[in-house]
Amino acid sequence: MILRRLFARQPVPEVTPEEARRRQQAGSLIVDVREPEEWKAGHIPGAVHVPLGELGSRLHELDVERELILVCRSGNRSARATVLLQQAGFRQVYNLSGGLIAWTRQRLPLV
Repeated sequence: MILRRLFARQPVPEVTPEEARRRQQAGSLIVDVREPEEWKAGHIPGAVHVPLGELGSRLHELDVERELILVCRSGNRSARATVLLQQAGFRQVYNLSGGLIAWTRQRLPLV
């Protein structure tokens, strides 16, 4: 029982693509954690690019007081990034549920 509590993971807070778009328009920052080739192939307008492998060393570039929405292709890497930011003291962080796949299925804009 004690071990179960020790290793229990908190659920990663998520937002839908539509909610992410509304929040971005209200001031949230979208952080794309995909690799450079993926970013170049298309990304959410206004997003910033911080590949997952660089996130730990680039935390200083992100505002701990600002709401952040993490995105990758499917939502797996960005879920890990969300947990990493939570562990670093960020409190307003969300994973984009379904990632860029879900975003494009909703026909939301890409650049």
